[in-house]
Amino acid sequence: MSDTTLEVVNLGKEYRMYATPADRLWALLANRQRYRSHWALRGVNLHLERGQCLGLIGDNGAGKSSLLKLLAGTMQPSEGSIRRTGRVTAILELGAGFHPDFTGRENLYFGGSLIGISTQQMQALEAEIIAFSELGEAMERPLKTYSSGMVVRLAFALVTAIEPDLLIIDEALAVGDQHFQKKCVDRIEQFRSNGCTILFCSHSLYHVQRLCGTALWLDRGEPRAFGPTDEVIAAYEAHVRLQQKPTEPSKTLIADAPPDAEAQLNNENVGVLADTGPARIEEVLLPEVKDRPGHSCGRLLSPDLRITIRARTPTDEPPHFGVMLEQAGGGVGITTAGTHVDGAKVVRDAHGCWTATVTFTDLPLHTGEYSVSAYLFDAMGLVVYDEWKDCARFQHVRAQSTPGLLHLPHVWT
Repeated sequence: MSDTTLEVVNLGKEYRMYATPADRLWALLANRQRYRSHWALRGVNLHLERGQCLGLIGDNGAGKSSLLKLLAGTMQPSEGSIRRTGRVTAILELGAGFHPDFTGRENLYFGGSLIGISTQQMQALEAEIIAFSELGEAMERPLKTYSSGMVVRLAFALVTAIEPDLLIIDEALAVGDQHFQKKCVDRIEQFRSNGCTILFCSHSLYHVQRLCGTALWLDRGEPRAFGPTDEVIAAYEAHVRLQQKPTEPSKTLIADAPPDAEAQLNNENVGVLADTGPARIEEVLLPEVKDRPGHSCGRLLSPDLRITIRARTPTDEPPHFGVMLEQAGGGVGITTAGTHVDGAKVVRDAHGCWTATVTFTDLPLHTGEYSVSAYLFDAMGLVVYDEWKDCARFQHVRAQSTPGLLHLPHVWT
């Protein structure tokens, strides 16, 4: 049997736009072209083998959703061909196949029938699906009484109840609370380890980089780059930077600020995911960065940059930390470091906080202002529990500084 799970040849999708309803009617009756063509997608070629994971990236309106719908079979192409092998499961619009007046249990059978799960199969899977969703007694209530998070739980548990040969995912790691995100990631990782082919679409370049070996960048409906994930993401990030304007920092944390001020800053620094669960960053400390009255950021008074992160989680499972250094204001990434990437371990202190310190020795940056961002991940380094973007800024002064960002070791001959 062939190992090819998905093969796409010269795929394209055209939308015909008519100026008036009369033009549409005239085109049908007289078979004359009275429309303007818009190609949402054109010239896409893909070949995915069993167990391969492909990341799909691009700006809004680049054609990503159109491609996913074509591959899932919910939309037909205008040109080209698609060949799929085995069972295909698409996680696109979670909950789209549910009826609001049906109970959660009734929706399992109703929604399951739409994705090819028979009544007999559902009877065998029902208990496992309900257990994964953790909805319990809520399964007997109408879906219209559910919160959006409950609908997501039920939908994801249903569509992943049977392991597919090809799994198509659209932003599935950005739904639900921390606990459920973790369960989703674990299930997807299990599928991948079992040889499932995955097409993963996300605006989170971090997740694409962690999950996918190859990537496809779509730009205005056409492939812009295809190949190893690191190379494609680097090209896409350069494209994004050209479109961005410098922004002011939303928050600043100086290590030697008074305790009351530091506590206030910590409260303001809770990241965008902090309200979805208890796992959170408590503080980010830069001991060698000292505040200077009248200046917007502190100055690094050492050749080494130390960054200490403290965080709390609701379980005893050790999390992972990550940091990013960027040029302040310009958004130019300089370097990143992560405990999960470097094989480092975090420890719990006497106050119950997980803590770790990363030291960038003999910092090779030229004179300038730089920003620090901190991240809290799950034990696999995939789910982002909390993030403090641009949480600290510092000025670094280097003797005999020259234009550029970095001083790289070099030899003249």
